[in-house]
Amino acid sequence: MNRTDLFKERAEVVRVKVCCIASIEEAELALELGADALGLVSAMPSGPGVIPDAAIAMIAEWVGTRAATVLLTSRSSADGIDEQLTLSRPSVLQICDALPDGEMAIVRRRHPDVVLMPVVHVRGTDAVREAVSLAADADAILLDSGNPCAQVKELGGTGRVHDWQVSRAIRDAVGVPLFLAGGLRAHNVADAVRTVQPFGVDVCSGVRRNGKLDRSTLTEFMSAVRGAI
Repeated sequence: MNRTDLFKERAEVVRVKVCCIASIEEAELALELGADALGLVSAMPSGPGVIPDAAIAMIAEWVGTRAATVLLTSRSSADGIDEQLTLSRPSVLQICDALPDGEMAIVRRRHPDVVLMPVVHVRGTDAVREAVSLAADADAILLDSGNPCAQVKELGGTGRVHDWQVSRAIRDAVGVPLFLAGGLRAHNVADAVRTVQPFGVDVCSGVRRNGKLDRSTLTEFMSAVRGAI
């Protein structure tokens, strides 16, 4: 799936990104149940779902054009990111930590066909200003509940819900597609969708049991998302 396909408007459809995909078997299950995008987590300072770069490349190749493949990176230089993108060739790059000024433009120049989706960790109303600034150079924004200022950085996968009213303010302020993450589960995702009205939602721990992607839990989650429209 290329950047045009992922963000093609489809009336009354909320995209679903299933994150922390750890194997081809998990990718196959997520695709079967209707996932639009699959998150592949490279090295992080904390959080679940990390797999080797070689495994990310293998899964991304196997998925091909059937869904968007999303590489989650904590790297903070264009050169480091370039190395990962060249190996794994995803359709989307989720930039989980802040990049120094100018680095995103270098990534864009080197990889013009890759969707750039920086993460804003919503910890207060300052997130609105941050999202507006990032949106100027991004194809999409993902809102999560991490804490990059923690002693050990939290760049996602916390399972925490943040303030959806702030997320809605960001939704109203930016002109790029918005994905909502952070503690989403079958019992709360419909409320999240109605409150924030995001382009898509992102789930990891909310569809897992004992660390593994769970068919019944993901089925329930997908039904809740579709029923929120």
